[in-house]
Amino acid sequence: MLVLWNTLIVITTFCLMEIVATLAHKYIMHGWGWGWHRSHHEPRHGWFEVNDLYAVVFALLAIVLIALGTAGWWPLQWLGAGMTLYGLFYFLVHDGLVHRRWPFNYIPRRGYLKRLYQAHRLHHAVNGKEGCVSFGFLYAAKPEALQAELRRRHGRKPKADAARARRDGKPVAQSESRAQDLPPKSAE
Repeated sequence: MLVLWNTLIVITTFCLMEIVATLAHKYIMHGWGWGWHRSHHEPRHGWFEVNDLYAVVFALLAIVLIALGTAGWWPLQWLGAGMTLYGLFYFLVHDGLVHRRWPFNYIPRRGYLKRLYQAHRLHHAVNGKEGCVSFGFLYAAKPEALQAELRRRHGRKPKADAARARRDGKPVAQSESRAQDLPPKSAE
C-alpha cells in the first residue's frame, strides 16, 4: 500500500509542478526575475544561458526534499522525486524539442507535440517580458487562440515565423519551413 501512496505522490507532484512552473514563469520569470530569464528570450551564445539558474534552483529544492525524505521526513523524498521527474520532462520537451539545446532535429508535424511546439514559439514571438502568451511548459492552449490573444494585445499579427522552427536563435528561411508547421490561418 505504501508503494501506491508513494507513486500517487510522485504523479500528483509532477502534475502540480506544471501549475507551479506556469505561475513561476508568468509572475517571477516575466516579473521581478526577468534579469535571469531575459537570456532565454535572446539568441543563445554557447551551451548555457543565465536562465538555467532557475533549473539549478528547482534542482536544489528537489535534492533537499529527497535528502530530508530519506532522513525520515516521509513523504518529502517522493515530492522531490516528482519534481525531478517534471524536470526531466522539461529538459526533454522544452530544452530539447522546442529549443534544440541538444542534438534533436525533430519538428513535430501533428498532434499534441506540434501544438506544444507552436505554443512555445508564440510565447517567444513577443520581444521583451510584457504581452507574452502561453507560460506553461507541458500544457499548451490551441495556437489559434494564442494568436488571437497576441493580436488582441498588440493590435497586429505575431511575427510570421513565430511558430516555425529556429536554429541557433535565427529564423529558418521561408524556403526551409513547411506550411504545415503553422496553425491554419483563421479568417479575419
